[in-house]
Amino acid sequence: MKGIITKLCTRGARLLLPALLLFSTCGCEDYVSVDPPTTQLTSETVFNDASTATAALLDVYAKLRESSLLTGRTSGLSALMGLYTDELTFYGSPSHFGAGYYNNNLLASDTQAASWWSNGYNVVYSANAIIEGLQRSEGIQQQDKELLTGEALLIRALVHFYLHNLYGDIPYITTTDYTANSRVGRMTSSEIHALLVEDLDQAYALLPQEYIAAGRTRVNKGVAKALLARVCLYAGDYAQAADAASAVLNNTALYQDAGTAVAFLKDSPATLWQFSPSAEGTNSYEGQSFIFTSGPPPFAALSAGLLGAFEPGDQRRVLWIAEVQGDGGPWYHSYKYRERFTDTSLEYSIVFRLPELYLIRSEARLAQGELIGAREDLNHIRNAAGLPDSEAMDAAGILAAIVQERRVEFFTEHGHRFFDLKRLGLLDTVLTVNKPGWQGNDALLPLPENDLRLNPNLEPQNPGY
Repeated sequence: MKGIITKLCTRGARLLLPALLLFSTCGCEDYVSVDPPTTQLTSETVFNDASTATAALLDVYAKLRESSLLTGRTSGLSALMGLYTDELTFYGSPSHFGAGYYNNNLLASDTQAASWWSNGYNVVYSANAIIEGLQRSEGIQQQDKELLTGEALLIRALVHFYLHNLYGDIPYITTTDYTANSRVGRMTSSEIHALLVEDLDQAYALLPQEYIAAGRTRVNKGVAKALLARVCLYAGDYAQAADAASAVLNNTALYQDAGTAVAFLKDSPATLWQFSPSAEGTNSYEGQSFIFTSGPPPFAALSAGLLGAFEPGDQRRVLWIAEVQGDGGPWYHSYKYRERFTDTSLEYSIVFRLPELYLIRSEARLAQGELIGAREDLNHIRNAAGLPDSEAMDAAGILAAIVQERRVEFFTEHGHRFFDLKRLGLLDTVLTVNKPGWQGNDALLPLPENDLRLNPNLEPQNPGY
């Protein structure tokens, strides 16, 4: 693919030494060069030993934190898909990139949608370069090769999962080979699902059970199973989704419930994977993105619809939402992450946490007719938030209760609300009422125009753009 997917930025393509970044943080105006990249990572340099290869992999984690769709900045899914659905109300300037997401009037030329695509495939390319470099390496021990390869495979799967759910049929890139990638086309959901499962099964086999880094900032078997559970739930493979979720939930030596008050602290035992901050004393970007201290809000505030979704006595409403008074207020912001700058970092940006596995298993059990087990998992989450057992008893009622719990549990977290409504066929039903600008075609984001021009195999553009 002669676009974002296969090109290295001119200013970032030069081979960097081990402590530096793989391709750096490219703005990527130079991705469209005609010739194949000639300065890729080589086994003679980065892959001479485990320390330099590890440094290259750590840069991929940093890319996920800093500039990918998973970043906690206002350019990430947590903020923009909150605006896109019904979690956030926008208060920024009409010229701010968030305005188009809140008003649901994105154009094919939307730069943020193109950025998610380009940065996503940049991470995929980096992961593939690591996998291939490790395969060629003669200086790295097999144990280290397996560990780093497992991490790269999981990251590759994670990014493709999000790209698929945002853009629909996409290419699944598994090589750095320029010739092959220049002709790649979009794959069907079933093809993408099969590749996701294949990558995650391989990652699980290679990764350790225990964490190899303090703070759970690098992935392990538990994260591979958690992502597999989510992938299979979205695909309707409910038996495998339930089994994968159970594999995590049953590992009580590593994972335990955390009270609502401490769920987002860096040492929470319910965290599976989180991004460490860029420097000690800084905390999550989410805290900087969502917290404001006076009104009107400079960017966004929680919507009235979300605020009204909480039941009386729900501790998530009490502890995860803060009120700001002022002229025209009150306003409310997400308060899951509370810290900005502290002497030592207190909060990391969480990617996976245990409650999701309970709700995945609840939904998967329900789909298989296991209503008792579904209610048990549902009520586990409710009870943890200080709520009584759900009154729902039949399948339709339990599913509605699961959707409700997911709404109040995962608000402003990586677009869960959008993906839940989409996969359950509820986008139009819910958002046509709550979002005046919503149209059915908004279920997919536009493919980048530049990539469509450069590679006809990506055609056609998604409907409505």
